[in-house]
Amino acid sequence: MAGSSDERFMREALRQGRKGLGRTSPNPAVGAVIVRDGRVVASGHHRKAGGPHAEIEAIAGMKGAARPGDTLYVTLEPCNHTGRTPPCTEAILGSGLRRVVVGASDPNPRVAGGGCAFLQASGVDVKKGVLERECRVLIEAFEKHSSTGRPFVIAKSATTLDGWTATGSGHSRWVTNELSRGFVHRLRDRVDAVLVGIGTVLKDDPSLNTRLGNRRARDPVRVIVDTELRTPLESRVLHLDSESDTLVAVADDLPEERLRKIAGLPRVRSLRCPRSRDGLDLSRLLELLGGLEITSLLVEGGAGVMGSLIRERLVDKYYMFHAPKILGGGDGYPVASGKGPDRMDECLRLHDIHLRRFGDDVLIWGYAMASGAETTCSRDS
Repeated sequence: MAGSSDERFMREALRQGRKGLGRTSPNPAVGAVIVRDGRVVASGHHRKAGGPHAEIEAIAGMKGAARPGDTLYVTLEPCNHTGRTPPCTEAILGSGLRRVVVGASDPNPRVAGGGCAFLQASGVDVKKGVLERECRVLIEAFEKHSSTGRPFVIAKSATTLDGWTATGSGHSRWVTNELSRGFVHRLRDRVDAVLVGIGTVLKDDPSLNTRLGNRRARDPVRVIVDTELRTPLESRVLHLDSESDTLVAVADDLPEERLRKIAGLPRVRSLRCPRSRDGLDLSRLLELLGGLEITSLLVEGGAGVMGSLIRERLVDKYYMFHAPKILGGGDGYPVASGKGPDRMDECLRLHDIHLRRFGDDVLIWGYAMASGAETTCSRDS
């Protein structure tokens, strides 16, 4: 029974941790709860970088010293080093807590296991690995960025059943229904940045902000891949009333006078990047974005950018919406352009597959993997 209750309370810690998604970068989203006599008496989550960690919020909510039998559940191993905040391990000891249940160990190899080892050496009963898979999903962007210096890349597409994102005339509003589009705005709310190519800007004139109705929303940084700086000056993405920036990624050999047309625009910056054969060196662009502490990146198109990212195996996770529509012609816009593999067994395969319906739309999402590996599938209500 202890195992099942530990999972139940870790799920509550996960629910707390998800509140911080999109707000804590470059730190991970973490949740914590304190349980006494079978019920949650305090909870917390990491709200922003430099702010109190989840454990500290939960301990403060306990309002007094811990009692014998109290348990702290935390999705990520408590830190045992001083960064922007003091070590959480010392606060745990000072609170009187003597049992801690941890979801995932710290992904940083320089400190992994140190927090748990310190607590155990100090007489705390530590249980590790409870719902570890789910807890690692919560920190997947942090884990990728801390190990590679690049953001965790999520590709999103929306197609008809026969695979088109727009008609031959470029009309794409709307492939999917309002429920699906609402989910995409929730994704934008949770990532650091959203990226599109210049073709999407020219065709759709998108805002790339977050619209969640009456709910509090946060705009991601907007990244435009625009090798030759063709973004029209009147584009909506250059004139948003937003607290986040718009970055226009251009070739590093572009003459300085070409950049003058966007110089001085509020919250608009150019980002110079080396060229590649097809435009910009997207691998290098990811490194530059990671250097700006962008840990998660949602790619929404267009076909050229998406094709390059897929061929170069730079995408970590895919969200692919399918609407019950059939264009019935061969002149529409595909998800990705460029030369793909010659054989089906050379295709990129996904694993840990999930299916979800949004009205009559179907969303499939999963993680990139090498060809030939096994897949798993689950349905989400």
